[in-house]
Amino acid sequence: REFEAEIRFYSGDDPLDVWERYIKWTEQTFPGGGKDGNLAGVLERAVRALHGQQQYYKDPRYLNLWLKFGDCCNEPLDLYSYLCSQEIGTTQALLYITWAEALEARGSFRKADLIFQEGLQRKAEPLDKLQAHHKQFQARVSRQTLLALEESPDGDNTGLLQIAEPQRSSLMDLKGRGKKKVRAPISRVGDAVKAMNSNRSCQPQGSLQLSNTQNFAVFDDNSVSGPEIPTLTAQSWAAPPVPRAKENELSAGPWNSGR
Repeated sequence: REFEAEIRFYSGDDPLDVWERYIKWTEQTFPGGGKDGNLAGVLERAVRALHGQQQYYKDPRYLNLWLKFGDCCNEPLDLYSYLCSQEIGTTQALLYITWAEALEARGSFRKADLIFQEGLQRKAEPLDKLQAHHKQFQARVSRQTLLALEESPDGDNTGLLQIAEPQRSSLMDLKGRGKKKVRAPISRVGDAVKAMNSNRSCQPQGSLQLSNTQNFAVFDDNSVSGPEIPTLTAQSWAAPPVPRAKENELSAGPWNSGR
């Protein structure tokens, strides 16, 4: 009640401070989360209340609030792309580390490396922390590459990050690979994968336009080129991303009254 009253009647010049203390208090008071703490609800309200206040775009507190809110969203990768397109937290290493770790957890090693390269190019602070996490990421991918080489029937080394991601051409049969553990490649990369360019920045992808000719063109995803970094088109943002489905918010009622 005290925090709610302070937020409602706040007249100072740093409203982020109130929300930060409110979130910390909620995390400490309800460490297990749940409906009583309603941390996701507080984070969502904070994001809505502070949305568009550019004085906080380079503030580590503001980025930390966004990243915590991303943990409550169904698709945090979209949120990271939005932050990058709006230049929120792009000077801080934590954004790129969190983004790359989310991609690595999904097996997108090449995209994760591109995110690290983007942060290094921008000299995000603290730079030594970003460099350390990048080296640790490369070491993890190297270990997985060695395991892939042991299971590869031909032992062909086609590159660190390319081996880490299985390859498959479009419209081709899936063929299992490996001696000890047979795995079928699922990612359509192969010829579609272009050389990694560390100078790429987070820019929206250009739209693909169809030709006005009468010929019928067959789409081939192996010929698609464009930025490797996943981005969202910068646009006016009316509301924050939808959080995960909230549990236990329906009122209890008679179990036999429904049809």
